[in-house]
Amino acid sequence: MKRIDLPLILDVAFYGTAAWFLSLGILRYFRLPLALALLCATLIALSAGGAIFLALYFGHKKARLNAAEKERRDKLLLHLALETDERVRLSLMNAYRADGKDVHCEGDALRSDGELLVPRFTMQPLSADAVALLVKQYRAPFTLVCNDTTPEADRLLRSFGIACIRGDEVYALFARTQFPDPLICGEIPRRKLRTRLKEAFSKRNARPFFVSGILLLFMSLFTLFPLYYLLTGSVLLIVSVFVRAVGYA
Repeated sequence: MKRIDLPLILDVAFYGTAAWFLSLGILRYFRLPLALALLCATLIALSAGGAIFLALYFGHKKARLNAAEKERRDKLLLHLALETDERVRLSLMNAYRADGKDVHCEGDALRSDGELLVPRFTMQPLSADAVALLVKQYRAPFTLVCNDTTPEADRLLRSFGIACIRGDEVYALFARTQFPDPLICGEIPRRKLRTRLKEAFSKRNARPFFVSGILLLFMSLFTLFPLYYLLTGSVLLIVSVFVRAVGYA
């Protein structure tokens, strides 16, 4: 059985719960008996949750795949930015050869089927000044291979008719051939639960908790089910005071 993502479950639970409260409020407004109203609201919530699950499942699946590809691409580009120039050229040369290209090193560049490839991978998008230095160094037409370029660098490249292979195309090349192994910083530690809780309960979040609590208490004056808003608003107010008093700075 495939694992279902937690965000999808939370989305379905949120919309289903909202449908339950809304349905129950409408049914009770029309004086339906409480037991029958609870049963109908539950059936409506389950139906809405099932429909929303089917509608969101493929969207979440696609987003998850895209996020995984972006993370893998970013790791590759970080590796190429931190790796030595010689090893970067070697990795590119092996990837192009595996892709069926005739490529060899030519100084600090590569020659692929008569085309001069100049790799320049940096942590930040390549600037116009860096591109200008390359134009001075390579008078002949060449193709720039990099992670990304600034808008000013893009205009300079277009004015000199210089082609550019950017991060997405570089990732596609390595994805269909072979990734460098091991990647530098390939395993970046994820944020731990303690770090997330520290961010959630920082002092700067006291105000949003307080405002949300006040709004919920205010809404309890006009809703059909004031108890829910009273409890939730009171909890948020208590949390805001607690966070303000002992929360992380």
